[in-house]
Amino acid sequence: MAERKIALVTGANRGIGLEICRQLARRGVKVILTARDENRGRAACEELNREGLDVVFHQLDVTDPVSIERVADYVKREFGRLDILVNNAGIFIDKGVAGLDVDLETVRRTMETNVYGPLVLCQTFIPLMRRHNYGRIVNMSSSIGSLSEMDGLYLAYRMSKAALNAVTRVLAEEVKGSNILINSACPGWVKTEMGGPRAQRSIQEGADTPVWLALLPDDGPSGGFFQDRKEFPW
Repeated sequence: MAERKIALVTGANRGIGLEICRQLARRGVKVILTARDENRGRAACEELNREGLDVVFHQLDVTDPVSIERVADYVKREFGRLDILVNNAGIFIDKGVAGLDVDLETVRRTMETNVYGPLVLCQTFIPLMRRHNYGRIVNMSSSIGSLSEMDGLYLAYRMSKAALNAVTRVLAEEVKGSNILINSACPGWVKTEMGGPRAQRSIQEGADTPVWLALLPDDGPSGGFFQDRKEFPW
């Protein structure tokens, strides 16, 4: 009988992250739901447990190296491996702000959460994935971080998602041959707290491509940017 896969999803107490946890658990994956806010994270985990899903909670602030070290120690101690990492945690705090007006602190905070956190998590868990010659990493990006569709406004957020795509490309190249597949996912404009009520997609639709990438077969793509399970322009 095949060993159950272990997944860690960041920023998963609500929205797309929570739905990714739900969909992975429904497919038989043991899911570690993480969130910065412990109370909200535990409540989200209990919600999935009431649905009969095998999900556990661990606190994680992706901007805090000590918090990352703690969750890494937990994963190694409890499971000995990590098969799937979904870097979903993200912030969008410069809505409606022109690039000429955005303050540097907003840019710094956005990059710390949306880029540096995912990068450190990749650097932390890829050696463990290499040890077992298996890994799937999904970096949650956005169409407004696509250089081919770049426009005005939202400079901090756009920069962060373009940079996250660069992380995907560089690391995917560096792990070639190790059965670790690393891709970026664009969920589309989704009805979440970040996306707002006017968004066109359901949370379930937003989670579909990230879950598909998290469960790719060994001959699946790596180093790509996907929406609706199709390649999206960089």
